[in-house]
Amino acid sequence: MLVLFGATLRALPKVFRYRRNLAEQLFEIGNASLFMACVLSLFIGGVLSLQAGPLLTQRGLGSLLGGLVGASLARELGPVMMSILIAGRIGSAMAAELGSMRVYQEIDALRTLNIDPVEYLVLPRVVAISVALPCLLVFSLLIGCAGGAFVAAFNTDVAVSAAAFFNNLKTTLEPRDIIHGLIKTFLFAVTVGVVCCNQGLDTLGGPRGIGRSVTKAVVNSIVFILVLDYVITRMLLPFTKASMAGGF
Repeated sequence: MLVLFGATLRALPKVFRYRRNLAEQLFEIGNASLFMACVLSLFIGGVLSLQAGPLLTQRGLGSLLGGLVGASLARELGPVMMSILIAGRIGSAMAAELGSMRVYQEIDALRTLNIDPVEYLVLPRVVAISVALPCLLVFSLLIGCAGGAFVAAFNTDVAVSAAAFFNNLKTTLEPRDIIHGLIKTFLFAVTVGVVCCNQGLDTLGGPRGIGRSVTKAVVNSIVFILVLDYVITRMLLPFTKASMAGGF
């Protein structure tokens, strides 16, 4: 996997040579995932308000709900949940497609034509997912905060108006929180792309092997996402503390 990552980095200057493949992958990722990302984010924001809202309201801290929901989505839940969604929806498709090409010797045919499979197949997919996933995170933050505000306003146990929710969100959420989430999302996207492409290229054993590769690709991606989440959070913790000291 590290070898494939290194080969992809070396091929990065040639990405515009395969801009048509890149555009196709970007459209596929966005078209396939935007609706699901919005639905997932809407209910994550709603559940955060539903769970945390009554607890904060009982302690007279209901006005802080907007900042709590926004910070949770931006720093943690948004990046992790969007990355897991993409691993299951797009990563599995990448592994299956490349696995089929490997089993049916299409990759060997590319090498015969003097076409580098890493440049032609892996590079556009890794770059596309690395661009698309942070964009999905931005959409998910907007929809998730809207879902949290809706539940806060219409749930009698919370009873925080939308105006109070968004006022606290505006004063609490800082650019560094969104940058924190975007850094995580970008690194998760690269990880998912490399892991799933590597698993697809290593496929052996016919149709059954393709199924095993898809399963391994998704499971390994999720494990790497959660491990990296801890590592990145630990590295960014000093900046998060500074933001919390200034906000809530």
